[in-house]
Amino acid sequence: MWTAMGVWRWRRNPLRRPTDLFEAWVAFAALLCVLLVAPAIGCVAGIQVDGTLQQAALAQRQERHLVPAVVVRPAAESAADASADPSAQRTAPTRTQVVAAWTAPDGSSHQGTVPAAEEPPRAGEQFRIWTDARGRLVGQPLDPSVAALHAAVAGLAAALAAAALAETVRRLVVRRLVHRRYIRLDRAWAAAGPDWGRAGAGS
Repeated sequence: MWTAMGVWRWRRNPLRRPTDLFEAWVAFAALLCVLLVAPAIGCVAGIQVDGTLQQAALAQRQERHLVPAVVVRPAAESAADASADPSAQRTAPTRTQVVAAWTAPDGSSHQGTVPAAEEPPRAGEQFRIWTDARGRLVGQPLDPSVAALHAAVAGLAAALAAAALAETVRRLVVRRLVHRRYIRLDRAWAAAGPDWGRAGAGS
């Protein structure tokens, strides 16, 4: 609002300098970018990111399967793991590893070391793990709601970046205009300086 009033105020002001009107229009353009262009950029970026992430989530849900596994025995800790930095183990505790057996969606049998579903793990307990079609361990598929949240954050970041860019450009332009005004003022002062204070100067 102040920017629009500034443009209108300088429109027919007799004291207006060309740079004053130009600065007001630059500020008005920056305001439009912040209020209109930046949200549009954020919206487009968010939609594109959401589409990409939703496709990835759908592909993961189709490729990954939740299969039952059975605890065979607790995994034996290696000497290297036992002698690793004790302070790091205290600050970042990990879930107990167990040796489990499972059957892949293609019917093949597998056995490997996986994190236990419950503490303490007991042989014969059943839990579920994510695998691919061949039974190889994979991570949990991306949740659609999490993908939408990531897309919203990406859109917001894009909008803020566009707004910051518009404001940065405005500040650079204003700084350049002020610098040019000071140069012109110094030149005018240098031209009028020798006659300053002299009687009849300029008459």
